[in-house]
Amino acid sequence: MPNLEPKACALLIVDVQKAIDAPYWAALGPRNNPDAEAAMAAVLAAWRGAGLPVFHVRHDSRSAESSYRPGQPGHAFKDEVAPLEGETVIGKSANSVFIGTNLERTVRAQGIRQLCVMGVITNNSVEATVRMAGDLGFETYLMEDCCFTFAKADFRGVLRSAEEVHALSLANLDGEYCTVVASPVILAGIAAA
Repeated sequence: MPNLEPKACALLIVDVQKAIDAPYWAALGPRNNPDAEAAMAAVLAAWRGAGLPVFHVRHDSRSAESSYRPGQPGHAFKDEVAPLEGETVIGKSANSVFIGTNLERTVRAQGIRQLCVMGVITNNSVEATVRMAGDLGFETYLMEDCCFTFAKADFRGVLRSAEEVHALSLANLDGEYCTVVASPVILAGIAAA
């Protein structure tokens, strides 16, 4: 079980916006972790109950065609993880939330050394953010049941299922940039903290 330090630990919710439900994504094939939003909501409720810091990351796409572009309905957070008044929202336009934002400076100023990460999609913004968090020296935990992805063709054109893409992304990260855990492990860590 992770030894979560209440005064040094923050929850980072990456790009959980309504845009992820746009038809474009579904056209890629079925996603994995259909219960991810429910798991995210449970973690967020426990986090708030413990009074721990929460950072909501919002992708602010610069692409005119993107459902993540500001002003589009998809730009809004999904209801399950919508920020409450007073919770920090960080807009980003790159894959990693550490690029072009003040997140690193903000969390370091608050004495945060541990990051618990959840969001979408596993092999894109979640992976990019977790890689940078690890490289920057944060003790990082990625909740595998609180993120999801979609089917994707590999470099040779072979279509890989969402579960394969998700599992490989987790394998790339675990032990090198973070510790991959299931959300019940984090929930137990919050209860013990």
